[in-house]
Amino acid sequence: MRISTPRSVLLAGAVAVTLSATALPAAFAAPSASAVISEVYGGGGNSGATLTRDFIELANAGSAAYDLSGFSVQYLPGAPSAGSTWQVSALTGSLAPGGRYLVAESAGTGGTVALPTPDATGTIAMAAASGSVALVSGTTPLTCKTAADCAADTRVVDLVGYGTAVVREGSGPATGASASASVARAASLADTDDNAADLTAAAPTPVNAAGETSGGGEDPGDPGNPTEPGTVRVHDIQGTTRVSPLDGRAVTGVPGVVTAVRASGSRGFWIQDTAPDADPRTSEAVFVYTGSAAPGVSVGDSVLVSGTVDEYYPSTTTQSVTEITSPRVTVLSSGNALPAPVVLNARAVPARYVPSAGGGSIDALPLEPSKYALDLYESLEGTRVRIADTRVTGATTAYGEVWVTVEPKQNPTRRGGTLYSSYTDQNTGRIKVMSLDADKPVPTANVGDVLSGTTSGVLDYDSYGGYNLQATQLGSVTDHHLRREVTRKQKHKELAVATYNVENLDALDEQAKFDTLAEGVAVNLSSPDIVSLEEIQDDNGAVNDGTVGSEATLKRFTDAIVAAGGPRYSWRYVAPQDGKDGGEPGGNIRNVFLFNPLRVDFVDRPGGDATTPVAAVRTRKGVTLSVSPGRIAPASAAWDDSRKPLVGEFRFRGEPVFVVGNHFASKGGDQPLHGRYQEPVRGSETKRVQQAKEVNTFVKSLLAADKSARVVVLGDLNDFAFSPTVGALTAGKVLKPLITTLPKNEQYSYVYEGNSQTLDHILTSPGVRRFDYDVVHINAEFADQASDHDPQIVRLDVNTPDHGHHGHR
Repeated sequence: MRISTPRSVLLAGAVAVTLSATALPAAFAAPSASAVISEVYGGGGNSGATLTRDFIELANAGSAAYDLSGFSVQYLPGAPSAGSTWQVSALTGSLAPGGRYLVAESAGTGGTVALPTPDATGTIAMAAASGSVALVSGTTPLTCKTAADCAADTRVVDLVGYGTAVVREGSGPATGASASASVARAASLADTDDNAADLTAAAPTPVNAAGETSGGGEDPGDPGNPTEPGTVRVHDIQGTTRVSPLDGRAVTGVPGVVTAVRASGSRGFWIQDTAPDADPRTSEAVFVYTGSAAPGVSVGDSVLVSGTVDEYYPSTTTQSVTEITSPRVTVLSSGNALPAPVVLNARAVPARYVPSAGGGSIDALPLEPSKYALDLYESLEGTRVRIADTRVTGATTAYGEVWVTVEPKQNPTRRGGTLYSSYTDQNTGRIKVMSLDADKPVPTANVGDVLSGTTSGVLDYDSYGGYNLQATQLGSVTDHHLRREVTRKQKHKELAVATYNVENLDALDEQAKFDTLAEGVAVNLSSPDIVSLEEIQDDNGAVNDGTVGSEATLKRFTDAIVAAGGPRYSWRYVAPQDGKDGGEPGGNIRNVFLFNPLRVDFVDRPGGDATTPVAAVRTRKGVTLSVSPGRIAPASAAWDDSRKPLVGEFRFRGEPVFVVGNHFASKGGDQPLHGRYQEPVRGSETKRVQQAKEVNTFVKSLLAADKSARVVVLGDLNDFAFSPTVGALTAGKVLKPLITTLPKNEQYSYVYEGNSQTLDHILTSPGVRRFDYDVVHINAEFADQASDHDPQIVRLDVNTPDHGHHGHR
């Protein structure tokens, strides 16, 4: 099984973390007299392997059946990094006394012999030479990454570390695993909780619950070059659920016409059967994965394909792509007509998005393509499809992708996007379009443009947005002339406060980035009095040498603002402790205040540093800050490895204003909207809610000292207006989210996977009674962008006590 590399890793690189190799104590779950991991093999399908798949074999040394319902086997790399997670394969059924239980894992492109029929099938790509495998009571991924921590987890029934694995039992890991060797227990199944002593390397010998060995499985070796179709058709492979009923099995002579070829990256080609069945749930097309080998076929070839059926999961939380791997292809004829494409439009796509599995996997649910959009797309996996005159909802990316909608009336924004308005109201018509022809890339388009004419190709799936159209024919772009907005200048008596995520800005960036961002501040935001910046890095960016200051970065930025016609801004920030605030490794990301000293005063109070908490101080004249600038509760676990809020006390026309700049934890690690777990778990939300509660508590302390205090809380909260995060931030009605004061179709500042949404916010306390608020669209909807976020601005009349108008522009 191939596991794709996330783009975040490709862009940011990986940081290795050295973890303790402390041996597990002798009392690790007690040496088992029943269920044990009896054999582990991670070389399946590798060069030099005989077997086509990895496997984990369990055995029962006891005299009674061992119930595996709700259990799982889990895998962790031998030297886990900070980003490594345990991968999970769920188990069912039971383990007979004295019996075996075989879990098939990922398939590679090598090998000639299939496993015996597995008792459970997973998707884990195990390393041949090193790794850790656990038998776990439950299916929730383990979190331990050291031997001692795993020993303390009572869910772990048995564990095998092999090669150089950090997580293992006893004095050391089992040794000798390779592409041609597994590690296995002796026939006695002795388990002394010492992997080095209990398991030895030898040729793999998988056995299933029926007692079959690999010789009893179907052999996908050379089937010859058949000139007549076999008994299996594509719709038999695809089946009526998301996972093939033939997963892991060899197939021979599957007929189809080549409809598209991918000659780079994950190479291969798509075939489609010209004699479909009558079941709308079964796709008639499938991807044939050739790996590093050239596909060797042309569009229009009539072929017979033999190989192994495999479910490829782009990542552990996505849906899978059904494929034929290790293919052997017979070309019968060339130049054949292609099947007519299926038209995707508003009439074809259901209004509901995806069935619910109560948070579990939808893999086994029967497809209902007339009821759910994702079921429709799955029933068309690999099929030729066509779209026409579709509106662009996500601008062309650096990866040559553009998002369009085939449902033009679905939650439209004022400027042509598609609004993401709730967790339950998904936009079913969004489709990502990519080109299969490197010489004819997707044209550059902004949100609101139209991909005119016909675009056709095959429907594919990946981890970066889900279902996508791999185009063999592209329409042209009709430019709807989207323009970057310019907000009005604040009046003399108005205090203008803005927030802007400047996307990892540091002094080593090119001048063009500084200039474009500076123009955004000076021109598009009309030079606010205060700008709260997110993602300012230290002066040497990702260079990890202990540097934490940002003076050179801010000097270049403020110089560029002056050059763009803006004022000479001053700045304040609290430098983080090295490596404690998350973000790009070595970057020491932080929040920063810029302010125009000709319009507003910053009240400096010494003592603020990376570890000192700011506090509200009650005085006869109202509330002040104990330190300014300062940080909110920096020792709280809510901010572990995350940006701490920056608090500053300003004075405008003699009146105090308190500004809290935020950059909450990212959504990294959340399950995707299009994934196999429905409804998806938003795991990162827990930390943001904790962070929101800390800020809410601080704002309450200001208002307890002075209920009329003017507080502006703003920044990149990485969450939606309807989220529990914003609910926790506004609890007790201490803050008002200004995004909700705009018309519904203007409530966004960010575009992700074709959804216009709000991650950035400005909120104000009840003491702010007159305001004028605007989201200034200059980045998120454009292919050419200085940041992926749009800035926001609020103009306050701090001297007016009566209630007044509110709105934007």
